[in-house]
Amino acid sequence: MQIPAEKKIYFLSDFHLGVPNHAQSLIREKKIVSFLEEISNDAAEIFIVGDLFDFWFEYRSVVPKGYVRILGKIAELTDRGIPIHFFTGNHDMWMSGYFEKELNVQVYKNPKVFTYNSKKFYIGHGDGLGPGDYGYKFIKRIFRNPICKFLFGLIPPHIGIGLANYFSKTSRASTEGSEETFLGEQGEWLISYCKDILKEDAFDYFIFGHRHLPIDFNLSAESKYINLGDWIKYDSYAVFDGFELALKQNFHA
Repeated sequence: MQIPAEKKIYFLSDFHLGVPNHAQSLIREKKIVSFLEEISNDAAEIFIVGDLFDFWFEYRSVVPKGYVRILGKIAELTDRGIPIHFFTGNHDMWMSGYFEKELNVQVYKNPKVFTYNSKKFYIGHGDGLGPGDYGYKFIKRIFRNPICKFLFGLIPPHIGIGLANYFSKTSRASTEGSEETFLGEQGEWLISYCKDILKEDAFDYFIFGHRHLPIDFNLSAESKYINLGDWIKYDSYAVFDGFELALKQNFHA
């Protein structure tokens, strides 16, 4: 695809709406909505690369309450003709058509390749990729199993969502602080993953979320790895102007 002149593509991820409480989540939600409105003036397309919510599950006729501001803004943008792409994250992987039907958003459950202005992008949330983390990879297979999803759907929403929110917060508490430091070229598993991909195919840009740390790393003279950080601490995002991809942060509404 060729981006129209003066237009840009925006990438952002890891809003984790719902935590740590309603009041603080609402402040963050309003800031993200303001950001989406600001970039709507020159956005050709927008990518939300996972973990928009800290938990999301679509029952047959029920979705988690709340988040009306951001859901309404996303619907407004797609109604205005701005395509929005969404990659499910490890906190909101249980999507079953609501975003596609109600918001006109394209949803992806695995990394996907895009080409803009002859630049090749490899985009995904980033969870479960690269070496190690075998415990999570096992759990991810269970969570994505259709039978497990069906069984969870049998739990009444007020119980199922409560349980999921509890375990999500418990998991966050156990890893708090571990995401704040760049682990170096050898320690960053997504860098290792990108390098393995480059052995088979060439990409200009790899874009991931999940890590919660803004990272701009040159894999080679021709290829770059960008981690989008988050909107809990950094308010970070990436923007492609048709020529170069840049990582930015600290948006203030």
